[in-house]
Formats: sequence, C-alpha cells, structure tokens
Amino acid sequence: NPHIGNTGVNFDDEESRQCFLAGLVIRSLSISTSNWRCTKALGDYLLERNIMGIYDVDTRAITRRLRQDGSLVGVLTTEESKTDEELLEMSRSWDIVGIDLISGVTCTAPYEWVDKTDPEWDFNCEGRGEIYHVIAYDFGIKHNILRRLSSYGCKITVVSSSWPASETLKMKPDGVLFSNGPGDPSAVPYAVKTVKELLGKVPVFGICMGHQLLGQALGGKTFKMKFGHHGGNHPVRNLVANRVEISAQNHNYAVDPASLPKGVEVTHINLNDGSCAGLAF
Repeated sequence: NPHIGNTGVNFDDEESRQCFLAGLVIRSLSISTSNWRCTKALGDYLLERNIMGIYDVDTRAITRRLRQDGSLVGVLTTEESKTDEELLEMSRSWDIVGIDLISGVTCTAPYEWVDKTDPEWDFNCEGRGEIYHVIAYDFGIKHNILRRLSSYGCKITVVSSSWPASETLKMKPDGVLFSNGPGDPSAVPYAVKTVKELLGKVPVFGICMGHQLLGQALGGKTFKMKFGHHGGNHPVRNLVANRVEISAQNHNYAVDPASLPKGVEVTHINLNDGSCAGLAF
C-alpha cells in the first residue's frame, strides 16, 4: 500500500515560513488520508502553493542512478512539446554550484522568536526562563532549531543573511547561531565575511550551512560532494567524547579537513564516508 500522502499534512510540522519545494516525485500516492493531526491532503497542499508533483514514477530506478552517478539535475515539466534533447539541454543549463540560494529563503527583517517546543513532545527541558540572548542568522533556518533554543531558556532574535556583524555586536548577544540553509557556501561571500567579523568577539555555533561558512571563515575550503547526505540515521563519530551519535543531515557540500589551518580541530566525522561533520577552534 502507498505510504506517501496517507497521513496528509498539518501546519504544526512546517519548518519554515513557507514551502520552498520546487517539485515532488514519488512512486505511489495514497488516495486516502487518515490521521488525527491532518489538516489538509498532500495534493491540496501542493496545489495551493503552485508546486508541481508527479507520481507513478520508478523512484527506485532513479535512486540507483543517483547512487551510481551522484547528484544530478532533473527537469519536471508539463510541456509535452519538449523533445528529449531539449529536456537534456534544460538540465545542463542549471547547477547549484556558485548560485546564491540563501537570499531566496532568508527573512527580510529581524524578528523575535518566542515559540517553544510543545510540552506534549518535549522530554528534555526543565522550562527555564530567558537567560541567554542568541542572535540567529537565517540562512534558511529550521523552526525546530529555534523552538529548541527557546525551550532551553534563550531569547532569540532572528536576522537575515545580510545582517551586518556590526549591528549584531551592538545588540550584545550571549551567542550567535549560523543556521542551516541550501546550496553552495562559496556562493555567499558576504556571509563568510560576516562570520569572520564575529569570530573571537562572541561565542558562535554553526549548523549545516553555518558549519560550512565557519569552515571557510576560519581559512578552510568547502567542496561539492558526489553523494550528498540526506535523511535520518547518519552515524557520526564524536572524536572528543569518543562515541557514536546518530544525526539527521541534508547537505551537498562539506568542509575539506586538509584545508583547515592549525588551531582548527575536526571534532566529528561521518562514519559512512569519513567526511567532516563538526569542527571547533
């Protein structure tokens, strides 16, 4: 029986201010929706947002191709007049390398984040008051990161990817978070510049894109992986604590450990391919 779509969608689970999905390809679509949290069918959700989707596709064959050749560009279209050659040319005309995707997903103005993790789902929080002020740079930030910080006692101000470091320092934060986000970190030199200007002046922490920007700001290089990391259950070795941790990941770029200067320490490695999964300085 098809699983995709059988629970529908609900707005409590949305992780960004809008759905930035360009298209959805699935094998089998459930014709029925049944879940106590459901507020809308998957198809209706996509239709309202003008997001293209297709089903009855052999996704296992696509997966085998991606496992063999790495990340590829695909074309999803409703234009039946296109020839195979034209579709191939369209796929060759686009690449995420060197493209600033962050500017299309970041917030437009600073705002305060106040929502916490729903107590029904929060098993690790003592419900502390606001004891730390954190500035969160929005490179495409997941809302659950903000909810967790808020639940742990942080007052959070979210700022755009182009927010000047000088303005951040004027706010005298206890720490700065560089968030996750899509695309190539080398395509956003303005963000790297901001990170550099904050290093050593305030405690910083980077996740995903933020981690890669930290790597570049510290003098390292990033590269596009042949096989990006996507989904849950990625085993990571914590070299400091000497233990294995299970993580959820979604990125196509990584920091090159060999390019990191003296004083920067690789703290975590991905056990599937040995790539850098964490660093400290």
